[in-house]
Amino acid sequence: MVSGGSVGPEGEGDPAVAVERDEAVVAPAPATELVVGYALTSKKAKSFLQPKLRGLARKKGIQFVSIDHKRPLSDQGPFDIVLHKLTGKGWQQLLEEYRETHPEVTVLDPPGAIAHLLDRQSMLQEVSDLDLSDCYGKVGVPKQLFVNTDPSSIPAAVTRAGLSLPLVAKPLVAKSHELSLAYDPTSLTKLEPPLVLQEFVNHGTFTDPRGVMFKVYIVGDTIRVVRRFSLPNVDEGDVSNNAGVFRFPRVSCAAASADDADLDPHVAELPPRPLLEMLARELRRRLGLRLFNIDMIREHGTRDRFYVIDMNYFPGYGKMPGYEHVFTDFLLSLAEKDYKRRPNYSSGEG
Repeated sequence: MVSGGSVGPEGEGDPAVAVERDEAVVAPAPATELVVGYALTSKKAKSFLQPKLRGLARKKGIQFVSIDHKRPLSDQGPFDIVLHKLTGKGWQQLLEEYRETHPEVTVLDPPGAIAHLLDRQSMLQEVSDLDLSDCYGKVGVPKQLFVNTDPSSIPAAVTRAGLSLPLVAKPLVAKSHELSLAYDPTSLTKLEPPLVLQEFVNHGTFTDPRGVMFKVYIVGDTIRVVRRFSLPNVDEGDVSNNAGVFRFPRVSCAAASADDADLDPHVAELPPRPLLEMLARELRRRLGLRLFNIDMIREHGTRDRFYVIDMNYFPGYGKMPGYEHVFTDFLLSLAEKDYKRRPNYSSGEG
């Protein structure tokens, strides 16, 4: 950890000054501080670095420092942890060079590992390879097909692959949350490759128009699950009576929380905890990631048949209840587990 006051948190004054002004209210800052450099888009920084997180972090001796992604990281800091969610070859090169010259700094997460979750063609392969099944349930992925061909040939490709309509169409690159639902072969020709087609799995009830998705947030070894409303069930009548492509800009969001809704208990019941822990542990190991989330659904009419339909790196943790406590505890645990003695840096003091 960095000691002294050579690096100050973005937009904040010297904590010692605050103590001098109001000693009875503000506690002294810890002698050593955990410095977390962050490289995030402005939108991501706003949603993640909320006042409640910054305030709790200060109390626990954690500083969040903005990184200038256009400058070498070695010219900034020093950092104990680098937290990032930027794309582009330039940034990846800067980060890889920094990791080589500063092995004592924890990078969340390695760019090579993150790449697995940016490509929907390969994203769910690790889940598929797991074939996770035990006494608590079974986890798989919906049947899917990668398409990068002329749209007119998509219906034939779908038939050869044995996929059943309706199909969910998702952009190949997982930067967009937009998806479409195609009900008939003709609508498939209106899609825009490259994309991934995924069989739609009913995951609600036919009496309630809303399906339910389980968003499984993973922060290191910690798991939190929230319910979100999703697409409604589709029956044979829907398939025969609907045509065309139905677009959904975003299926799940915090405003669509289903945690407090009056739901059928069979739909609302969370996946078994042991099953989630096993899944998270295996994916952490296989992917080499510590910050990601899993979107899961329970197949309609079953209690223990689950599908992973999507995964995201560094998701919207600000929507997770109590995220500020989970995240600050995680950062401090990294300092205890991974901290190595930092080389001598000049603090700028005489």
